[in-house]
Amino acid sequence: MQKQFNRFKVRAVCAIAAGLCLVNSAWAVDPFTVRDIRVEGLQRVEPGTIFASLPFRVGETYSDDKGSTAIRALFGLGLFKDVRLEVSGDVLVVIVEERPTVADVDFVGTKEFDKDVLKKALRDAGISDGQPFDKALADKAEQELKRQYINKSLYGVEVITTVTPIERNRVNLTFSVVEGDVAKIKEIHITGNKAFSESTLLGLFDQDTGGWLSWYTKSDRYSRSKLNADIETLRSYYLSRGYLEFRVDSTQVAISPDKQSIAVTLNITEGERFVVSGVKLDGNYLGKEEEFKSLVTIKPGEPYNADAVAETTKAFTDYFGTFGFAFAKVEATPEIDRVNNRVAFVVQAEPSRRAYVRRINVAGNSRTRDEVVRREFRQFESSWYDGDKIRLSRDRVDRLGFFTDVNVETQEVTGTPDQVDLTVAVAEKPTGNLQLGAGFSSADKLSLMFGIRQENVFGSGNYLGIELNTSKSNRQLVLSTIDPYFTADGISRTIDVYDRTSKPLSGQGGDYSLKTRGASIRFGVPFTENDTVYFGTGYESLTIVPGNGLPNPYLLYANERGYKTNSVPLTVGWSRDNRDSALVPTTGRYQRLYGDWGVAGDVRFVRANYQIQQYIPINKQFTVALNGELGWGKGLSGQNFTIFKNYYSGGLGSVRGFQQGSLGPRDLLGSDPTLALGGPKKLTLNAELLAPFPGAGNDRTLRLYGFVDAGNVFGEKESYNFNDLRVSTGIGISWISPIGPLRIAYAVPLRKQAQDKLERLQFQIGTSF
Repeated sequence: MQKQFNRFKVRAVCAIAAGLCLVNSAWAVDPFTVRDIRVEGLQRVEPGTIFASLPFRVGETYSDDKGSTAIRALFGLGLFKDVRLEVSGDVLVVIVEERPTVADVDFVGTKEFDKDVLKKALRDAGISDGQPFDKALADKAEQELKRQYINKSLYGVEVITTVTPIERNRVNLTFSVVEGDVAKIKEIHITGNKAFSESTLLGLFDQDTGGWLSWYTKSDRYSRSKLNADIETLRSYYLSRGYLEFRVDSTQVAISPDKQSIAVTLNITEGERFVVSGVKLDGNYLGKEEEFKSLVTIKPGEPYNADAVAETTKAFTDYFGTFGFAFAKVEATPEIDRVNNRVAFVVQAEPSRRAYVRRINVAGNSRTRDEVVRREFRQFESSWYDGDKIRLSRDRVDRLGFFTDVNVETQEVTGTPDQVDLTVAVAEKPTGNLQLGAGFSSADKLSLMFGIRQENVFGSGNYLGIELNTSKSNRQLVLSTIDPYFTADGISRTIDVYDRTSKPLSGQGGDYSLKTRGASIRFGVPFTENDTVYFGTGYESLTIVPGNGLPNPYLLYANERGYKTNSVPLTVGWSRDNRDSALVPTTGRYQRLYGDWGVAGDVRFVRANYQIQQYIPINKQFTVALNGELGWGKGLSGQNFTIFKNYYSGGLGSVRGFQQGSLGPRDLLGSDPTLALGGPKKLTLNAELLAPFPGAGNDRTLRLYGFVDAGNVFGEKESYNFNDLRVSTGIGISWISPIGPLRIAYAVPLRKQAQDKLERLQFQIGTSF
């Protein structure tokens, strides 16, 4: 038989050729041993990608079935728009035509989104530069873009894709977007409600039909996720008021033909209102049934409350955790009496097994060192799991003030049923504050200002502050540092060094100056988890440079003690802090008692200050904050109390609505009768109601608050007098901004006097209360 040269082709005509089987006898190839495999048509794809997908190798037998499998595998890679197999003798030739790749993605007409946001959305959907392109990819990109716009209630969006071929088998994708107008909610209805009015129920929703602040909150923009959240709020409202069998039957969302307005209808069934008839404990309670019963917040005789049930089960779980049972199962099972509309609960508990902590991990800290978080933990690795210590540890980490959110997650260790790992997940906040400024005036000429405060310098947990001001009227250089773990036992060390020179501004008729230089060191010793005692000492030198316009009290001070004086004060203090957070507390109490005593030098005095703050949560969104501060000072060794240690009041931090430090005794006999001198006695009272900022959800870093302030300072021979307190009220915004805590307040004085200096709108960075 004469040997003939045969050339056979198997062509994939379209994408579905991946399923083509070479069974037609006209194309059949007798099985043969492959001597060589060649690949043609590659531009960017590596040959190894082809060879790895072939079901045969050199030296193996080729058959039609294997050829079909090879074509399907190569099409399955998604890299080729055409694949052919050719046989030349015992050599197999794989001929491919690559799909073009995406060189660039661009957008035209996008106003609602930044282009980088849209590129990221497409990239997350698998569409990005360098990816193989086909029509299905373009369709997928269009759908993803429309989904992004629909999430923002832009239902009329139109997307047109333009594909521009360029060199080296590449294409540019351009998406031309016509965004259209925002579709707004025009109607929201609830049907089936009997116990509560529709207006009451709709008032619970974050979404609404619009109001005066909708331009900011965008509450009239429909969002499926927000609607689901509103439905959960509605369900919680009913379940906490006795409606055990409440349900949402259906949700209907209708959009107008022009895609500009949306109507939402919720169909609900309230069910009957149930009253709790009793609570019974069942299961293993470690012989501490009475202790667990004290944790029950489900009250017989009161309407069923899902929140009380959840609170009880959580309290039981937490209490089991204090004994090391990290996997305790607690379930409250209702026994429903529909005839009498009563429900009894059986709280079933199974402590399961005791566990110990294998490892503690820290996550989310890109800047703060692990050590800073770990040293606050009172739950240790390789120790028995203790729920109380874990909660205390979480609160201690939160009180550092370096994080906007702190959570402790528990994970079981695979294959080891009695071990758990703890992960401390933190969300860092900016802890630095940089101030740069320059000014020019006829009085100061050119002045430069520089300040840097870093509460978590280099992620070490230490504080470093530097302030520099070259103004003629207020020159200063201040260096401060705090090491909260000066010793391994948690003793802190604070060092302050300062040099200040103050002069009256030009136009006030004076050219005197005050120079203050000093340094101090203070240590803090933790006595309990919440109590710290401080003690330290320092040295301060004060120089009065006489000149025109020297206030009368300063002149009396100089005549009594000299124009240059020094003092050596001893300091002692105590603080107790059990707040849940130092940054945005919602519960707990903070107390501080501080005193200094001038024991040596030219100035002898004693001064004490006591402050207490109480935070009372009303619910998850609203918090009442109360603050009280009492200051007292007295001169010793027959001296009057030094004017340079006086307290001041007025402005943010004390009584809002009055100029900063403007309250109290004034220099009535001097050249400037409006000059506030402060006083050795101070009383400040504040009350705030903190609420979520409209549209910000439960973001704790941005809050709206209303307040009432009262306070004043008094002279040494005056007594504390409530009738002399200045009182104001107003509203404000509290924001943990990238440059530090920012508080803005608008206040209206309720009790004032003619000589008071008012300032209704005030703001400051770094102020609390």
